[in-house]
Amino acid sequence: MKNSPNPEPDFNSSRRTFLNNGLAALTLTTFPFLNLISGRKRMGIAAASYAHRWRAEKEAKKYAGFSNSMDMLTHCQSIGAGGIQTSIRNWDRTFGQQIRSRREEAGLYLEGQVLLPKDKADLQRFELQVQQAKEAGISILRTVCLVGRRYETFKTLANFLDFKKQSYWSLEQAEPIVRRHGLKLAIENHKDWRISEMLELLRHIESPWIGITLDTGNNISLLEDPMAVVEAFAPYTMTLHFKDMALEEYEDGFLLSEVPLGQGFIDLKQIIVICEKHNPEVTYNLEMITRDPLKVPCLKDQYWATFNGAVSGREMAHTLASVRKHEPDKPLPRISKLNLAKKLALEEKNILKSFEYARAELGFS
Repeated sequence: MKNSPNPEPDFNSSRRTFLNNGLAALTLTTFPFLNLISGRKRMGIAAASYAHRWRAEKEAKKYAGFSNSMDMLTHCQSIGAGGIQTSIRNWDRTFGQQIRSRREEAGLYLEGQVLLPKDKADLQRFELQVQQAKEAGISILRTVCLVGRRYETFKTLANFLDFKKQSYWSLEQAEPIVRRHGLKLAIENHKDWRISEMLELLRHIESPWIGITLDTGNNISLLEDPMAVVEAFAPYTMTLHFKDMALEEYEDGFLLSEVPLGQGFIDLKQIIVICEKHNPEVTYNLEMITRDPLKVPCLKDQYWATFNGAVSGREMAHTLASVRKHEPDKPLPRISKLNLAKKLALEEKNILKSFEYARAELGFS
């Protein structure tokens, strides 16, 4: 779907300026980590990192719950985050102006999260949220095509193909809206699309207003190498869910778990180099979800229902070999039996550990 009569957003202008500057280009290619150790980047936080905080009581003494995005913004500023990515839900103009003023005063960035329109009746809701995001000073909206996980949601290939058709329709409807308002819509690889499928979707839409929220760990669950995913998606990446991952075998396949940055097997430094080569202004949102490991039952027949031969035996073997290669020294953490107070404490600890590592090892300020 081409939209050539409309102006393109200038999100590549800084990249062109950077690469056209001889000294900067030499620095990037010869000393790729010089830009990291300068501390010029700041890491933000995606709302899912505080999954337990959103459910906690606001009056709690040590880990007060978040009742709205202002609460999250205020807390994230206090721990040194550069910004937040949060849901645009139940906002009105007054709240949008308040959070815009607050984040501008604090010097933070703000990204939104919205759901795609489901049908024609839902277009009004989607456009209203885009408008609210714009009024709040947001320029990037993260979205997903699938809220759940492909191998858990769909029982047959036909079910998946219906989802694919719906996703194409939703993005075809969403594109003119975000284009009209001048916002970028960044689709997350949310354990739904494999590399070729996501690229096919982007080529179908073919709009500079539609790109990717690159999640650095999700496609492991679809038996794809995380660095291959980064290489493929980096040219389209507008923002990241920046995370480290750990793996563990179990009887039906493997377990997949977010862990504090630096404690997993993801090559975070190389991800930064690859992404900034394509977009030096890309934003990094920590997504450190404190939860039980996710089960990826790739040894069960049902897991394969939607792939239709798309996954090779080589990919399967590579993933399982990677699981064994990166087997942790101790079992992955399980938290489901902890009370809320302990979950909240561990959640905050994991986030703070990630920020410490990002500052010490990755050059974030």
